[in-house]
Amino acid sequence: MAQEKTNYKVKRMARLLGVSRSGFYAWAARQAREPSPRRRERDDLDANVRKVFTESDEVYGAPRVHAQLAREGMTVDRKTVAKSMLRQGLEGISPKKFSPVTTLPGVEARTIPDRAQRAWDQGGRNRCWFSGITYLRTGEGWVYLAAVTDGHSRRIIGWAMDTHMHTDLVERPCAWPTPYAVSCPMMWCSTLIVGASSPANRCTECARTCTYCSRWAGPGCVGTMRWPQSVWATLKTEFYDRCTWPTRAEARQAVARWIEVVYNRRRLHSSLGYVPPVEFEMNLFNKPAAEVPKAA
Repeated sequence: MAQEKTNYKVKRMARLLGVSRSGFYAWAARQAREPSPRRRERDDLDANVRKVFTESDEVYGAPRVHAQLAREGMTVDRKTVAKSMLRQGLEGISPKKFSPVTTLPGVEARTIPDRAQRAWDQGGRNRCWFSGITYLRTGEGWVYLAAVTDGHSRRIIGWAMDTHMHTDLVERPCAWPTPYAVSCPMMWCSTLIVGASSPANRCTECARTCTYCSRWAGPGCVGTMRWPQSVWATLKTEFYDRCTWPTRAEARQAVARWIEVVYNRRRLHSSLGYVPPVEFEMNLFNKPAAEVPKAA
């Protein structure tokens, strides 16, 4: 009504909308007055929440928005943040259940021990690495992404992309020794557990992924066929499902930015106490051993 009162009479608009003229004028008077301190505080909160949500590429829900605000020095209850997001119509992206198929039905699989025992955190960096492959569609066809993740810090420490998923695609991010490991100021553990799981081509002999059954290389390494799939679930839900790439080159460039800038250095990981993996690792280096927190 306020926008159209120069074109139509308030009396007529009030009658058509079923409201009173006095109610409209009372509302207009309230809008003209100086906002109350409580209203200004709410508007400031909404602006900060909207800023964090936008900077997260519109993927953060209330818990991560609340955590980021706390990192920026803003003290506010998480439920208040959730109400602000609801008020503004902001909704984060919920992770989808990811269930890759790594065995063939009806085929007896070769026994490969689960040396990680589903305990992805082995007490420090370079104790447990996990590798896997996922498919990404482009306008030029499929491109395959292989990545290696540190089980403790959740950091993607190596990755490679190609138009095939042969053994060398897996070996590239697993190269020994990696710059990541060499640059690590912490001592190497005596045994490194490398886990793998992938929806890649499977052989009928072992009913497992051929790419990962080829061979394991590296000093002091043992293999396992168990790998937590949260990395691919995050990539698909928060990134891949929202993108289209006309060419493989554009896909490589976008994936590189997402891994190195967003996932490793910006995205808050709940399992790490809502800090990015790179920051989590830096905290490990800067604290005495007795104070080093363990990933959940």
